[in-house]
Amino acid sequence: MTETAAPVYAPGKICYIEMPARDIAESAAFYERAFGWNIRERGDGATSFDDTVGQVSGVWTTDLPPATEPGLRVFIMVARIQDAIEAVVSAGGEIARPVDPASSEVWALFRDPGGNVLGIYQDPSLAEALGDA
Repeated sequence: MTETAAPVYAPGKICYIEMPARDIAESAAFYERAFGWNIRERGDGATSFDDTVGQVSGVWTTDLPPATEPGLRVFIMVARIQDAIEAVVSAGGEIARPVDPASSEVWALFRDPGGNVLGIYQDPSLAEALGDA
């Protein structure tokens, strides 16, 4: 396992996300299975998460409507898009917009169990950097 550096804190950093959920436990399980996010309980008892590198954290909430239409697009970085698509579907999500083979960038949109639409983006050098090329 690769050890990651401590989070970088600086003005302007995106640091926290409140993600709408219909069922918090279902959404937490989805992101843990599909992307390996660390799921934890906050001091107030809320179910929260940290991304895989500990740079962004957040919480699921049933107080917000799902982001069903992509306006502001949030993307999750992946090494291989096809593996990520399979993980999303296997974990209970669905592909909302498949990869466009004519695009110069490799990305797709998915819908999570809460109805939110987010993206997955294949970084061209990530698989190689991880030794998975």
